[in-house]
Amino acid sequence: MADRRPERVAHLVQAELAALFLRQANDPRLRDLTVTAVRMTPDLGLARVYVRTLGGGAEERAAALRALGRAAAFLRGQVGRALGLRITPELRFEWDTQPDTARRVDDLLRAAAKDEDAE
Repeated sequence: MADRRPERVAHLVQAELAALFLRQANDPRLRDLTVTAVRMTPDLGLARVYVRTLGGGAEERAAALRALGRAAAFLRGQVGRALGLRITPELRFEWDTQPDTARRVDDLLRAAAKDEDAE
């Protein structure tokens, strides 16, 4: 049962951050963000928050990560109050590269399949 607690807290943190981005974000760069995943350490002291935007390039991604870095303390306080945790985890925001990796693997598999069909 204790093994699942980080997963449950991560899910709650993810839902609360998504709601905060929609409701209370004054920065327009934060309104376009999607929280794709949250990974918690076993002691619940650190939360790695993976985010994506629907569009934009490298400049928009860098601007969004800078905005998140500036808003991290505020977001941490809001999450702590909303969830009532004894110790609120430190929030570290990272860009979610998993969709890009999946797209690249898919492209490679399609290219390999075309090469087999050509032979």
